[in-house]
Parts: sequence; structure tokens; C-alpha cells
Amino acid sequence: MRLNGEISYMNEEEKENDRNLPSFSISGGFPAQRTHVVGYALTSKKIKSFLQPKLEGLARKKGILFVAIDPNRPLSDQGPFDIVLHKLSGKKWCQILEDYWKTHPEVTVLDPPDAIEHVHNRQSMLQDVSDLNLSDCNGKVGVPKQLVIINDPSSIPDAVIKAGLTLPLVAKPLVVDGSAKSHELSLAYDQFSLSKLDPPLVLQEFVNHGGVLFKVYIVGEAIKVVRRFSLPDVNKCEVLNNSGVFRFPRVSCAAASADDADLDPRVAELPPRPLLERLAKELRRRLGLRLFNIDIIRELGTRDRFYVIDINYFPGYGKMPEYEHIFTDFLLSLVQSKYKKRAVNNT
Repeated sequence: MRLNGEISYMNEEEKENDRNLPSFSISGGFPAQRTHVVGYALTSKKIKSFLQPKLEGLARKKGILFVAIDPNRPLSDQGPFDIVLHKLSGKKWCQILEDYWKTHPEVTVLDPPDAIEHVHNRQSMLQDVSDLNLSDCNGKVGVPKQLVIINDPSSIPDAVIKAGLTLPLVAKPLVVDGSAKSHELSLAYDQFSLSKLDPPLVLQEFVNHGGVLFKVYIVGEAIKVVRRFSLPDVNKCEVLNNSGVFRFPRVSCAAASADDADLDPRVAELPPRPLLERLAKELRRRLGLRLFNIDIIRELGTRDRFYVIDINYFPGYGKMPEYEHIFTDFLLSLVQSKYKKRAVNNT
């Protein structure tokens, strides 16, 4: 399905599930006229952007009720829940959730705290991409050459030389904690400026990509891709004539959509469907996550060379076109799957 420059991928199994979702019957193992309760533990910012009236209204029509979780009260005293949807940080919350999950295995938790922690570190989040071999899917996917710096900014220039990284370099905070600062980028043009950076951080070689990135939203098995403006290309003259560190805000989030822009077709062409489906499937399995997005760039001058530059858990779905339908269908598919398994176990 294609809408206003975006593309949504859904396989035949998903389409079949989508057709069957609204219909529940006792003979099929599903409860009749039952409301499915989704408890949510989200930051106030996430609540505002995600739980929009249109989403809640559509959810009610499909028999889904969103109920706020009080993280200061025992989870077992709240609910009962069919699904727990969360995006809170901190060891205390993670322990509360893990303890609850052990005593309520019938509840679907989106997603496991330990899996989420894996993508809160930019060193570990991209390791799973590095280990993939997708050369048979109409393209190649890798990660930019990168270096992790934990402390001592004065050691960065020598470490960069030793690692063989080529300037300019994109500097990103090592830890992604949900704050605006954790998504800020810096572009370092020369060796001298590297010592001005603030570890812990990840340094990535800058790859020219036509100033456009592809934000690939994953909701269960559904995939939706949108174009976003990104950092502009850098030529050799700029590298030679510029010095210092240039700081940028959260590029892929703050930038306007590039779907309606007059772009070079070679830059605007979306990544091949088989490549994205295989990448999403492999990362779902390796990361153990069902709600995330992948930021992908295409190397300028190529059609089939892609790089994953970031992975984010439970991203800003409110900015994803038609997210209300995609997300509510996903929640219903989880409920459907649970009752199917229960019916099989009871036969």
C-alpha cells in the first residue's frame, strides 16, 4: 500500500490476520464481547504524542481499552491487563516489570526490559546489523565504520588514527536514554576538534547519502517507510576548508518529511522491499523487540549499498501515517494469537 509517498509492507499472512481480527467467537476460542485491556506506562511526552484521540477512539471501536499504569503502585494490584505497553527507564521500573511478568506469564509485555536495554547503547544496537548477511536481498546492509570512546577526550585523535577512521566523523552519545541530548549529533571536521568532544560517545564515519534518510517503522510484522531530510553531503573541499565541531539537533525527528520534496529519483528511491522485510525479520529475532524503528541511509552514487545508522525503541509512531490502524491491528493480533494458543492447549 502506498500513501503520499510512504510505503507500507504487509505479507499475505498479515493480510489474512487483518481480515480475521475484528471477528471473535466462542467456538474459535475467543471471548465474545470482551474488552481487551492495554495497560500503559509511558512518559508524559510519549502519552501526548502517542495516545492521541483518534487512536483511542479507533481502539475502543475494536474492543481495546488503554488504561494508565501507576508505577508507584504494585502492578499486581492494577489491571487485569492483556497487554502491558511501556517506555519508562530505570532499574526500579525494570525490576517491577520483570517480577510482574514472572507471576503473570499470560500477560504480553511490550517489550522485554533486557531487550530494550540492548538498544539503549549505540555500540550494542548496531552489532546485530554488522553480523547480518543480506547480500541476496537486492542490496547490501551494513553499519558505518565506528569507534567507541568511553572517556579522556584528549585520547580521541590518536584513537581515530589507530582505528583508521576517515574524517569527517559523526559523534553521537553512547547511551540513548530518551532525552533530547542523547539524540544530538556533532560533525567533527579535523583531528584537533576531536579532543573537544564529550565522551562517552560513538564516532561514525560520515557517509554521503544525498541528505535523505529512510525511517523504517516496525510494528510487529508490519513495516512502514517514510523519507526524512538528513545532514547534507560533505565534499573534500569542505573537509579541507572547515575545522571545529558543528552540533545538530535530533536530525531525523526534527526535520520535515522529504516525501513530497522534489528529489533526485536516485536519492528518493525507497530501499527494496525484500531487503527491508528480511532486515526487519532478522532484527526482530535478534533484538527480541516488536516495536522499533531503523534509520537507514543509501550511500550516494549507489542503488544497493545501505547503512543502518540508528535503531530506536518505541519511536514516535504518532508521526507515522495511519499509525492508529497499524497499531490497533497489531494489538488485536497479539490478543488473537494468545486465545488461539489457549484454545489449542485446552483441546
